[in-house]
Amino acid sequence: MIITDNLTKKYGAQTALDHLNLHVKEGEIYCLLGANGAGKTTTINLLLGFIQPTSGSAFINQLNVQENARATKRFLAYIPENLMLYPNLTAIENLDYFSGIAGKKLSTSDLKGVLEESGLQSEAFNKRISTFSKGMRQKVGIAIALAKDAKVLLLDEPTSGLDPKASNEFGLLLQKLRTKGVATLMATHDIFRAKEVATQIGIMKDGQLKQQFVADDITLSQLEKAYLNTVDYKELAV
Repeated sequence: MIITDNLTKKYGAQTALDHLNLHVKEGEIYCLLGANGAGKTTTINLLLGFIQPTSGSAFINQLNVQENARATKRFLAYIPENLMLYPNLTAIENLDYFSGIAGKKLSTSDLKGVLEESGLQSEAFNKRISTFSKGMRQKVGIAIALAKDAKVLLLDEPTSGLDPKASNEFGLLLQKLRTKGVATLMATHDIFRAKEVATQIGIMKDGQLKQQFVADDITLSQLEKAYLNTVDYKELAV
């Protein structure tokens, strides 16, 4: 569902992404770990078609993103670090609007059902988004992905700033999407959450994918050691 083939992005003499090769199948969760500037967000932006590659290709559901940017968006849902929703609209109104953009017209009953499936409490359905915590907004984002019947989910630091309970709830929602066959690519700093939810984990530095692991084949301690050895600890302290 997600493929990158020697995907490269340069800005003048600076290489933001260097010949990245990824393959995320249906029902897989791939977590990209790395410090700021490692190339994680650049990867997400290239898959979304927000920026164009210098060389190489990106594919969503076998469609070349560069050549079919509009078509690939039918299959995509995207949740950034700070999800932009309409603050003066309620959760159900936001879901109705964004699912409508995706060509999905749902009844009020169906909208409530999707919000409930995303883990949002029913008393929040008709409250304005401006009153929501970040964790609640992320649940609305998951609801939008569910309503859209997205096949691919792209996440950029979605658990940053969440408390442990909200972060755990978000991880459970990702597992629910996995059972539906959704292919997920998540850029994150959160080693613990990556180990908890991922089927595959990659460690990036300087735009390059330095190491890859099957999540079940590595312990949290081993992953942390590999991460700190790859991403110079002194860089993290800056």
